[in-house]
Amino acid sequence: MSSIVTGEAVVLELRPASFAARSLGALIDLAVTLIAYLLTLFLVFRLLNNIDRAAGTAIITSLLIFYTVLLPVLVETMTRGKSLGKYAMGLRIVRDDGGSIRFRQAFIRGLLGFFEFYLCLGAIAFLVSIFNQKSKRLGDMVAGTYSMRERVPATPLLTINGPPYLQGWAQLADIGRLPDGLARRISQFQQQAAKMTPVSRDQLSRSLADEVSSWVSPPPPPGTMPDAFLAAVSAERRDRDFRRLTAVKARADALGTRLSKLPYE
Repeated sequence: MSSIVTGEAVVLELRPASFAARSLGALIDLAVTLIAYLLTLFLVFRLLNNIDRAAGTAIITSLLIFYTVLLPVLVETMTRGKSLGKYAMGLRIVRDDGGSIRFRQAFIRGLLGFFEFYLCLGAIAFLVSIFNQKSKRLGDMVAGTYSMRERVPATPLLTINGPPYLQGWAQLADIGRLPDGLARRISQFQQQAAKMTPVSRDQLSRSLADEVSSWVSPPPPPGTMPDAFLAAVSAERRDRDFRRLTAVKARADALGTRLSKLPYE
């Protein structure tokens, strides 16, 4: 995953496309281009029966340049880095800073793409991409672009439930408002706990539990594991916030109903 820091100091996590995804997208584009080129040639020469050799050569060359260079450049410029193959694979070409490409980047990619894919039969693009961390081809390296994955599987939401043996204690405990930074670190820990090593998970859970204990009274029963303590506190805070917001909504709805009635009702 590629990290980009914006001018507002916000970290953007962008996922570069894999070599396989880029290759399959490029094959789709090449196949569509070849079919369109041959079909256009067939229609042109079918309509123009009595055409001399020089004119035929000029038509073939012009259509070749149009379909292999000009059309890809126009498509990527108008769609801000997309093509039929990239759309099928959920990819988009972006600048190294994460922004949308413009005509300059698309033109450089188009010119070098003709050299990489058609003159060298894809050998240059293959060799450069396979040894690049972001699967860049030569045109990307010169233009300062790379292919980004747009369609990323959504991360399933994690529902935290406290251990049953701590529910009675949590319902009676006085849980203060945790600092935003601490609450955010607890949430991040619970999201990533399953991927952490046991030693790291135990150390981090104990550190967070020590911080949370200053905001909870009375302490949990003796022998409670730190991760269970954090889960119980998080679940109880969520349930209390839900009940509080539900009551606020009910009062607002009741007030709205009263205000919407006519005075004599």
